[in-house]
Amino acid sequence: MIAANNPDLESWLDVPENSDFPIQNIPFGVFKTNNTPPRVATVIGETVIDLAKLQELGYLDEINLPKGVFQQNTLNEFLKLGKKTWRAVRNRISELFDEQNDELQEQEDHQDSMLHYAKKCQMLMPVKVGDYTDFYSSIEHATNLGTMFRGKDNALMPNWLHLPVGYHGRASSIVISGTDIRRPKGQQMPAGSEAPVFGPSKLLDIELEMAFVTGQGKPLGQSISTAEAEEYIFGMVVFNDWSARDIQKWEYVPLGPFLGKSFASSISPWIVTIDALAPCRIAQQARRKPILPYLQIDGDKSIDIKLKVQLQTPNDAPATVISR
Repeated sequence: MIAANNPDLESWLDVPENSDFPIQNIPFGVFKTNNTPPRVATVIGETVIDLAKLQELGYLDEINLPKGVFQQNTLNEFLKLGKKTWRAVRNRISELFDEQNDELQEQEDHQDSMLHYAKKCQMLMPVKVGDYTDFYSSIEHATNLGTMFRGKDNALMPNWLHLPVGYHGRASSIVISGTDIRRPKGQQMPAGSEAPVFGPSKLLDIELEMAFVTGQGKPLGQSISTAEAEEYIFGMVVFNDWSARDIQKWEYVPLGPFLGKSFASSISPWIVTIDALAPCRIAQQARRKPILPYLQIDGDKSIDIKLKVQLQTPNDAPATVISR
């Protein structure tokens, strides 16, 4: 068991019942306040913990981190340090805020300098996104979308059951959750028309997805196998892949999504580490067709995460949709 995942741990920080951030989570993000510049943090309950200050006061000395690695406005420098360091930092945070540990619990002056009430913090983009690939990885989603564009008899393309289907998106249009999104404009081909028209999208859609955040990869041209992939995966965020379906339907043949999928994507501010999700592991679903050896995976690598969407309509009548 990863030490920080111990289900018996309790924190000396206040953690409301059913909180998304118990001591077993310990995600990573970037925050600022009126008095604190952008820097790396974690959160337990409703308390944001300034990791730059935690390092400055010597609580992370045993890990031998680069000086100032958390005094950054993104997590990118920390992500370069690799899985061994990521795990060591998370385990150390868990140790420090365990109710059985008084090392920091009795240092009120230190607490005052590093602990912030979450509602008084502004969360920022956790990483600078250098590259972004969108994968078409849910068979239900692929079938529904394929039915929309090609009809149910041709919903899945022939390659879908054999390889990861994806496309490179626009990294510069990824924004933090809560950022206002403008309805995109583009060409559409209305039903029954003989020529396209230009204007705002009338079929703006959302997609409830998860995104992997990776650390330092290998040099260009060197492969990362499925067996070693998780050495490079830092964690996951909630991802809203905004989509203009009417623009997408007209432009996506033959090369794929362009303006209908590149105007905005929203991510959650906290990155939940792949280590924290270890207790959620389940076996892979049975495959409809065998895949080639280079894509095969040993062990229980799937992750069981339940996601919920709440739609707030203009007449203030919320509707809730559950997606798996």
